[in-house]
Amino acid sequence: MEVRSPESIARHSVISNLLSAAVVVSALGYFVDIYDLVLFSIIRVPSLQSLGLKGSAILDTGIYLLNVQMAGMLLGGIAWGILGDKKGRLSVLFGSILLYSLANIANGFVQTVEQYAVLRFIAGLGLAGELGAGVTLVSELLPKEYRGYGTALITSVGVAGATLAWFIAQEFGWQTCFWIGGGLGLVLLILRIGILESGMFVKVAATTVRRGSFFSLFTSRSRFTKYLRCILIGLPTWYLVGILMTLAPELSKALDVTGNISGGESIFWFYIGLTIGNLASGVISQLLKSRRKVVLIFLVSTATFVGAYFLQHGTTPEIFYSICLFMGISSGYWALFVTIAAEQFGTNVRATVATTVPNFVRGALVPIALVFQWMKGILASSYSSSQALIYSGVIVGVVTIGIALFALSGLHETFGKDLDYVET
Repeated sequence: MEVRSPESIARHSVISNLLSAAVVVSALGYFVDIYDLVLFSIIRVPSLQSLGLKGSAILDTGIYLLNVQMAGMLLGGIAWGILGDKKGRLSVLFGSILLYSLANIANGFVQTVEQYAVLRFIAGLGLAGELGAGVTLVSELLPKEYRGYGTALITSVGVAGATLAWFIAQEFGWQTCFWIGGGLGLVLLILRIGILESGMFVKVAATTVRRGSFFSLFTSRSRFTKYLRCILIGLPTWYLVGILMTLAPELSKALDVTGNISGGESIFWFYIGLTIGNLASGVISQLLKSRRKVVLIFLVSTATFVGAYFLQHGTTPEIFYSICLFMGISSGYWALFVTIAAEQFGTNVRATVATTVPNFVRGALVPIALVFQWMKGILASSYSSSQALIYSGVIVGVVTIGIALFALSGLHETFGKDLDYVET
C-alpha cells in the first residue's frame, strides 16, 4: 500500500479544490463574459463603418456605445448583487449569462446606432453579474487557504476570453462574432446544472438576517469608506482598457508610431498580459500571505508602463504591442481586487459587494471617458490635436492611479480571513 507524503496530500487537496465544478464553471463563465465584454472594443471600427459612420464619428460614437454598455453594467451590478444575496449565488450565474447571451445574438442583427445602443445596454446589464457571483461562490466554497488560488484561476481563465475574441474577429465578420459569443453563453448554461449553492449563503438564508441590502453599505461611515476604497483601487485597469487600449489606433498616431496600430490587437496583447498577471498576482499573494502588498506592487508597475506608453514617440508597432503586453501584466491584480472586496464584507451582503464593486469600476469608465474628452477639448485650444489627445490621456492616468494608491492605503489586510460572518 502506497504511503503518501504530507506534501503530496496537500498538493492533491489544492488541485482537487481548484478543479471543483464551481471553480471550473465559474472560470468558463468569466471566459465567455470577457469575450463579450471586450468584443465591442475589438470590432468597434468595422461594425460602425458598416453602419455608415466615418472619420471622427467612429471615435465619438464608439465612446458613446462603450459608455452605454458600462452604464448597463453599473445598474446590472446593483440588481444582480442584491439578487445574489437574496436568492443565491447560482441564480445570478444562470440569469446573467442568459441575458447577455441573448442580447449579443440580437446585436448581430442591428441596422442603426440606436439599436446598437439599446442592445449594448442590455448586454451590459447581463455582463454585470458573472464575475461577482463566481468569486463570491468560490470564496465561500473553498477553504480559506486556497481562496487566492481559486479566484486567480477564475480571472486568469476568464481574461483569456479576450484572446479568443481577437482570433474570432480575424476570421469572421463582426455580426458572426456576436453570434458566436451568444452561442457560447447558451452552451455554458448546460454546464451549470448540478453546481451546489454556497453553504454560507444557505446558512444565512435560514435566519432572519437581512440580506442583499445595498443601501446598508451607505448607512455606516466606516462601511461606506471601506466599500468606496474597494472600488477606487480598481480604476486603473479600466482606464487602461477603455482609454489606452480601445483608443490605441488614435493614440498611436498621435505618438507617431510607425505603421498602423489595431485596437483589437492592442487589446489582444493586453489581455494576454492580464491573464499572466492575474495568475501571478494570485500565486504571489498566497506566497507573501498578503493581498495589499501585491496590489501595491502591481499599481506601481502599472504607473511605470503607462509612462512607457506615452514616451514611445516614433517607435515601431512591435514595441507598442510589447508595452501593451506589459501593461496587461502590471494591471493583473483584478483577481485580488475582487477577492479583497468579497473578503471585506459579511455573507449577507457579500454578493452585493463583490458584484457591484467591479461593475462600479467598469461603470467608472463613463466619467473617466467624459473627463478624457473634456480635457482633450480644453487642451485643444492651446496644443495641437495630437498633443491634446496625449496630454489628456496622461492627466487622466495620473489621477486614476493616484486615487487607487490612496484608496489601497486605507484598506485592511484580508488574507486568510474567516468569511463565515454577517454584517450587522
